[in-house]
Amino acid sequence: MTKRIKTDVCIIGAGSGGLSVAAGAAQMGADVVLLEGHKMGGDCLNFGCVPSKALIAAGKQAYALNHGAEFGVANVQPTVDYAQAKDHVHKVIATIEPHDSQERFEGFGINVIREFGTFISPTEVQAGDTVIEARRFVIATGSGPFVPPIPGIEDVTYYTNENIFDLRDRPDHLLVVGGGPIGMEMAQAHIRLGSKVTVIEGAKALGKDDPEMAEVVLNKLRAEGIEIAEDALASEIRNAKDGIEIETKDGRIFKGSHLLMAVGRKVNIDKLNLDAAGVKHDRSGVKVTDDMRSTNKKVYAIGDVAGGFQFTHVAGYHAGVIIRSILLGLPSKQRTDHIPWATYTDPELAQVGLTEAQARKKYGSKLTVTRFPYAENDRAIAEGKTTGLIKLMIVKGKPVGASIAGAQAGELISMWAMAIANKMKLSAISSTVLPYPTLSEVNKRAAGAYFTPKLFDSPMVKRVVGFVQRYIP
Repeated sequence: MTKRIKTDVCIIGAGSGGLSVAAGAAQMGADVVLLEGHKMGGDCLNFGCVPSKALIAAGKQAYALNHGAEFGVANVQPTVDYAQAKDHVHKVIATIEPHDSQERFEGFGINVIREFGTFISPTEVQAGDTVIEARRFVIATGSGPFVPPIPGIEDVTYYTNENIFDLRDRPDHLLVVGGGPIGMEMAQAHIRLGSKVTVIEGAKALGKDDPEMAEVVLNKLRAEGIEIAEDALASEIRNAKDGIEIETKDGRIFKGSHLLMAVGRKVNIDKLNLDAAGVKHDRSGVKVTDDMRSTNKKVYAIGDVAGGFQFTHVAGYHAGVIIRSILLGLPSKQRTDHIPWATYTDPELAQVGLTEAQARKKYGSKLTVTRFPYAENDRAIAEGKTTGLIKLMIVKGKPVGASIAGAQAGELISMWAMAIANKMKLSAISSTVLPYPTLSEVNKRAAGAYFTPKLFDSPMVKRVVGFVQRYIP
C-alpha cells in the first residue's frame, strides 16, 4: 500500500553532497527526507576517494621498504600480501562508515528511506512504496564508471573502481584503459604492490592538467616501471591465452592478466525519470544555473550530476551554496575559479584556477608566471623529495592560478585555493612567516619570485637605497 509524505526538503542520493545538505538542513530546523537506493556514503566512501587512497598508502609502504638506501637504511624487498592490503582498504572504509551511516542521520531527525527515487510529477518522487511531496528536491546521485562500448568488452572480465577493491588475488599484469587520475593512481599503487602495469590512453595521459606539470609525474611513473602508451585508442578487447589482449586503432597489441577500465565517469540519472519532473538534462547531467537550480524551480542538482567538476569537495561546496538558498531564502551562486583538485600519485599533482595555457589565452601580456623548484627547498632536500615544482599565474599582483607537481601537492595547493577564493594579493603570501624547514615554503618562495625583479632589478630602488645610505644618519 502506497504511503505519502510531505516534507520541506527531499534529497535523492546519500553521497557526500546529499549527506551535507541533509545534515545542514535538518540541524537548521527543516523537515528532511533522504533517499538512498545503494550504499550510504556514496561513491567516495565505498568505491572512490577513500578506498583508492587506502590502497595508495599500502603501495607507499611497500615502496619505502625498497628505497631506503640513500638514507642509510638497507633496501628490503617487501613481501606483499595483496589480500591483506585489501583488508586495510576495507578497514578504512569501515572506520569512516559510521560517520555516513543511516543511524547517524536518523539521529538528526532525518527520515532515511533506503530506496531509489523516481520522479512521478514536478512535485513528487516515488521511493519504493512511498510517495514524497516536497517544497524542494535536491538531486545528488553522483556518477559511476563509464565503460565505452569497445568491441569485445562484453566477452571479457573487467574491473572498474566499483569492484577493483574487492579483488583479493594480485594481478600479475594489470592493463589499465584510461590515463586520467583514477587510472594513474591505481597503476602506481599496483606496481608498488608487485603487479606489472600497462596504461593504455587514447590521447595524452593526465591530459587535463598542465603538460609541464603532468610530465613530472609521468616521468616518475615510467621510472617505476609503468608502461604508458599514449595515443593508443583501444579498438578491440579479447580473451587470450593466460589473460586479456587489447588491440589499439593503430595496430598495437597489449597483453595482460587483468583489465581495469578507468576511461571516465557517467552521471547517475537513468533511474530519476527527469522528464516527468520537467528537468532538462543531457549526457553530462542535469542542466543547472549558477544557483544550482534546474529548469524545475523546485529541483536543485549538486555534485557530479550537475555536470561540472566531478570531485567530492565540489559536491560539499555545492551543498553549502544551496543550503543558503533553500533554507534562508538568500541569493547564493556557485563559482568555479577557486576550485582545487589533486591527483594522488607520487609525486602528487594539484591545480587551482587557470593553468598557464589558459591564463595566457585569457590575459596575454598582462600575465606573469613565476616558478620555484622543490630542489631548492631545504625540507625537500632533507627528505629526498626534490622532484617537482610550483608554478604561479599572476595578474596585477593577484594569483589567478597555481599548478604544483611534487610531494604533498594536494596539501600545498590549499594556500592558493584560499588566496584565489578570497581575492588575496600575492603580498599576503610573501609576507607570511612560515616555520622552517617546511615544504610549504615553496609557496612563499614562488610568491617572492614575483617581487624579486621589482626589488633587485629596479634602478629606482637602487637610487633610493643609495640616497638613504649616503644622507640618512
